[in-house]
Amino acid sequence: MRIAVDAMGGDNAPREIVRGAIGYASTSADEVILVGDVPRMEREIVDYAKASPANIRLVDAPEVIEMGEHPATALRAKRRASIVVATDLVRDGAADAVVSAGSTGATMAAAVFRLGRISGIDRPALPAHMLTATGPVMLLDVGANVDSDPENLVQYAAMGSIFAEHVLHVANPRIGLLNIGEEVEKGDTLARASHEKLAAAGLHFIGNVEAHEMIAHRADVVVCDGFVGNVVIKFFEGLTGFIFRAMKEDLKQGPMAPLALLALKPGFDRLKARFDYEANGGSPLLGVKGVSIVTHGRAEARMIQNAIRVASEAAHARVPELIAEWTRDHPALVHRGVRSRIAARLHRERA
Repeated sequence: MRIAVDAMGGDNAPREIVRGAIGYASTSADEVILVGDVPRMEREIVDYAKASPANIRLVDAPEVIEMGEHPATALRAKRRASIVVATDLVRDGAADAVVSAGSTGATMAAAVFRLGRISGIDRPALPAHMLTATGPVMLLDVGANVDSDPENLVQYAAMGSIFAEHVLHVANPRIGLLNIGEEVEKGDTLARASHEKLAAAGLHFIGNVEAHEMIAHRADVVVCDGFVGNVVIKFFEGLTGFIFRAMKEDLKQGPMAPLALLALKPGFDRLKARFDYEANGGSPLLGVKGVSIVTHGRAEARMIQNAIRVASEAAHARVPELIAEWTRDHPALVHRGVRSRIAARLHRERA
């Protein structure tokens, strides 16, 4: 596989991006294509590894889209930005996947406008992994689309199921609809209509799932609109970090603290490893004609290395092609055209 990496995106670029790429290239036969300011990347390589592994290639991209820039405007103005050049490598067949820790909006916009949406997919979706005691739960959408309709949620469910099965290796993934109760009649208009369509979609749909049930791993894939998903994942990540910080501070209190820390450290380390977000690497933008992986803006070398691994696995599994096959096999569940979607949305609003 050939993985294009936006070396200039993220709070720690290019240092941590380059180091993560070297770490991956040193343990894989894949080609890693670092895209960005070549002189800066070369300096980072020399500082860290003295010499570049044979399977790392540098591609020049002198511009950077900053976090605060409007994605669509920046894409038009900065044709030589690192995320644009890296995405174009995938579009042109020179790379099999792209990874970026830069602006999420710019990464998604580049994927949608440069790669294009898969035929039949109305809106691409961005998932996130919620770590539980028994494995990750894939929650989508977490921000690619603030507004969604029932047909969108069915497509999110199908795309999430494909990724979970073929990349996360979850057999027959259980799909849940995030709601305020388990009963079919629970929720707002979107939730009730989505439940009906998901139940008839031929997926392994287990019904409504409440937020606390995600932590219990009742479902492998949970779908919701991007507004709700973004709130949920940010609260979950913030709460997890708070709990670990509070535990660590409490264990430091009192005269017996050193002994307590020594005794509890193995268990604490195991618990921390179970909720290690860096191990997941990044999330794919599902529904575009190519593999585009979004990783955290504060990602360091280890997380970048894992994001490249996820990109390679998704490309190897042919995730976009499998989603395209699903749309062809389920014509009644795919993009219905602009007029019918507007009419359906107006009908729901009037109801």
